[in-house]
Amino acid sequence: MTEFNTRTKVRRVDGNVVIDVGGEITNASEAALGEALTEAASDDAATVILNFADLDYMNSGGIGVLVTLLIRANREGMRLLACDLGEHYRKIFSLTRLDEAIACFDDEASALAAAI
Repeated sequence: MTEFNTRTKVRRVDGNVVIDVGGEITNASEAALGEALTEAASDDAATVILNFADLDYMNSGGIGVLVTLLIRANREGMRLLACDLGEHYRKIFSLTRLDEAIACFDDEASALAAAI
């Protein structure tokens, strides 16, 4: 698997930055997600929402990449939120306690409401 299996799109919604994450998240996804966070940071985003609606697969390496992304976001003064995680990945976030650092929401509208 390569980073090309990870799709990202950065967009602004109601003054917030949303990163749509699709495809696969593995340890090879670090560059793609890092570039998306850099783009979000260039918009002076205080909160970045990771929308996982199009996520097909994530492994333990991908969780590690998300932790790295979280650390970087914190250093840059940004808060990360997540939305549209499937039930399986919500359980993984809970088991790894990642949901304590990245608040999870059922949908983008709920995450946007919390970002205000």
